[in-house]
Amino acid sequence: MKKRIVTIFGARPQFIKAAVLSREIKNYNNIEEILVHTGQHFDKNMSDVFFEELEIPKPKYFLDINCCSHGQMTGKMLSEIEDVLLQEKSDMVLVYGDTNSTLAGALAASKLHIPVAHVEAGLRSFNKKMPEEINRLLTDHLSSFLFCPTKQAIKNLGMEGITSGVHHVGDIMYDATIFAKDYISKNSNKFNNYLTLDKVNFALMTIHREESTKNQENFSKFMSFATKFSEKNKIKILFPIHPRINDLVKKYKENSSFFLIDPISYFETQFLLGKASFVITDSGGLQKEAYFHKVPCITLRSETEWVETIENGWNRLWTDKGYKSRKIIEDYGDGFSAKKIIEILINNL
Repeated sequence: MKKRIVTIFGARPQFIKAAVLSREIKNYNNIEEILVHTGQHFDKNMSDVFFEELEIPKPKYFLDINCCSHGQMTGKMLSEIEDVLLQEKSDMVLVYGDTNSTLAGALAASKLHIPVAHVEAGLRSFNKKMPEEINRLLTDHLSSFLFCPTKQAIKNLGMEGITSGVHHVGDIMYDATIFAKDYISKNSNKFNNYLTLDKVNFALMTIHREESTKNQENFSKFMSFATKFSEKNKIKILFPIHPRINDLVKKYKENSSFFLIDPISYFETQFLLGKASFVITDSGGLQKEAYFHKVPCITLRSETEWVETIENGWNRLWTDKGYKSRKIIEDYGDGFSAKKIIEILINNL
């Protein structure tokens, strides 16, 4: 009889990570995966084509929960995910990262005594004002299998008394980046709109976090920093506009430092990372992806959970003066994180 894994996700970065594991699961006849999309983040780029490009099926369940406060959203997800788990009679629940979808999935499973596997376990910013930090902490303490991208993540879990079921598997986003580079190589014609950038020295910038955008003052500080960075380094800032900042960014439309563009797809992001000279971001995932493309990053936050990117000279906080000596980050692995995760799960299902 096939073992049933229910995978729960709700944000675009989670789709990217889950796609890597889903493609690996296809190689095993004794596992059935059921995909559940909570709807936490839903945009036009989450179309049928998006799933086809990632080579995964569309989710069996779409819960369409994308409103409300953190508590209301998580509560609604908890209730509906519980119904799915009871219906599917799953043997394991797989969650990714640190969103409300992650926590709701882990809570629903644990209350039904279904083992939880957490990919990207052990990350800590040590800033509990971030909702993501709360989600990470609670999910890790509910999980039976904790798949850590770095040795530091394992140390973090150890400091909280979590030592059982902990595995260092490398970073699944490195697997995803390898897949994306191959996709771009085979489909280069899809990126013809950006060919003119070959002649432009540019930094790719993204801002989307709630703490970055909740008021004009915070946002203005980052935009002022980016403007000065552009002028000092004689570099243009390519800035895809997240829907959350449409109003905040209006006053910068005439600023010559910026190319303001519509939101871009995952593969467009990867293509542009391959062309950029710098990355400026408040995103956790983009800090690592910049490293995978060997592009230096500046993080628009007061701390980062990806401390090894700073320690090895590929990243710095925007308030820092410069980079540390640049070295290769061995912890992120060899691009076979998904294979390692599945082998561990199979041996324990």
